[in-house]
Amino acid sequence: MSVALVAGFMTLLDVSIVNVALPSIRSDLDLGSGELQWVLSGYALTFGLLLVPAGRYGDARGRRNIFMLGLALFTLSSAAAGLATGSLWLIVARLVQGAAAGMVNPQVSGLIQQLFRPEERGRPFGLLGATIGVSTAVGPLLGGLLIQGFGAEQGWRWIFYINVPIGLVAIALGHRWIPVRPRERRDHESLDPVGVALLGAGVFLLLLPLVQEREWPGAGKWLLVVAGVAVLAGFWVWERRFGRHATSVIDLGLFRVRSYALGALVGVLYFGGFTSIFFTYTLFLQNGLHYSALQAGLAITPFALGSAVTAAVGGRKVTRTGRSLVVAGLATVAVGLAGTVLVLHFVDGSAAGWATVVPLLVAGLGSGLVISPNQTLTLSEVPVRRAGSAAAVLQTGQRIGTAIGIAGVGAVFFNRLAHHGGDWGLAFRTSLSVTIAFVVAALIAAITDVLASRHRAGRAPAQSPQRTAS
Repeated sequence: MSVALVAGFMTLLDVSIVNVALPSIRSDLDLGSGELQWVLSGYALTFGLLLVPAGRYGDARGRRNIFMLGLALFTLSSAAAGLATGSLWLIVARLVQGAAAGMVNPQVSGLIQQLFRPEERGRPFGLLGATIGVSTAVGPLLGGLLIQGFGAEQGWRWIFYINVPIGLVAIALGHRWIPVRPRERRDHESLDPVGVALLGAGVFLLLLPLVQEREWPGAGKWLLVVAGVAVLAGFWVWERRFGRHATSVIDLGLFRVRSYALGALVGVLYFGGFTSIFFTYTLFLQNGLHYSALQAGLAITPFALGSAVTAAVGGRKVTRTGRSLVVAGLATVAVGLAGTVLVLHFVDGSAAGWATVVPLLVAGLGSGLVISPNQTLTLSEVPVRRAGSAAAVLQTGQRIGTAIGIAGVGAVFFNRLAHHGGDWGLAFRTSLSVTIAFVVAALIAAITDVLASRHRAGRAPAQSPQRTAS
């Protein structure tokens, strides 16, 4: 678990740590806005593309080898990114980094399902939830510290170099500690290459216009989304037919399980709002209020601390409280973010970042009760043999939600900025309202699951006399 969580932390950290380094990377390598966008979003694109194929491979052939390969590739590509001397070099290294992260992450959830009994999974999933929340939120702070310590010219390189020693230690310990595989062998199972290709093409067509939303003007790019939906429809038809006589890349029957379907929806919606906070807030602090990278990172730290505290607790409590805990967490996040908007109405200038400490702490406390418990509940009824691919589908949805959130919230942010004479405060407050809408939508999905569970539980006693009589 230690090795798996360290690897998961590194790969997820690289989603957000680069945000505060973008000004330094731009000036040092003379990158244009389009190239800078690929440094940031290319990672998320290849990350999302590899999740399901890697999860399926881990389920069928064993999780240890694909985990170790992904970890080694991530370590090498991190070193390559730090050594980059031009835009193409850095972009390719980031694409490989994202692909490696997509190979590693499904194995982490799969190993938890494999190594722990259902009643024991709350705690490890709690630690995984804390890892997800903290790695995403603490990225800007760690990036700011490295840039402050090594200087703007070399600091951004150390954002990538820091992965190398950690990765080498994790590879050595993973080789020693991670079990080879369960006893049953499934080498005869098809890896469903047609399904993998259709899913990859569909996800790529969905994500590409989202990550390029600011760089490709006009509405033509959204035709790719229509094409992506069509390809995914073809994937759905193929999987239904293929699954009748072999093991498909995705078990579509999982979506008939309410806990999995609604949990996946909650994840998509919440990540649409959750990760967009750091994108727009970092821009607001650094470009609008002229905070240094370190100051911007410190301003976001309360969210990370709150999330870390409650994620571990939520993992232990979720088996007793169920989806109600997720509902409470989502409501708390919405309240914290609404409080942030309210505070920024009254506090302006350089003090704005520090005035949001308390509401962001509240939002972080709520976030810790969402990510980990939702993942535990969503995967609770998934067979161990499909754990990797089921978790990968869940994470792919989160990556798509992240891309949609950043594109949508970012579009509102830059639109308000352009139409109100560069009013960064107004732009951030308006975009934060869109973020809150994502959180509220996730809250409605979670409440739907809670009400459905209570309705089913309420009907059970009424049916029991008939069963007894019969």
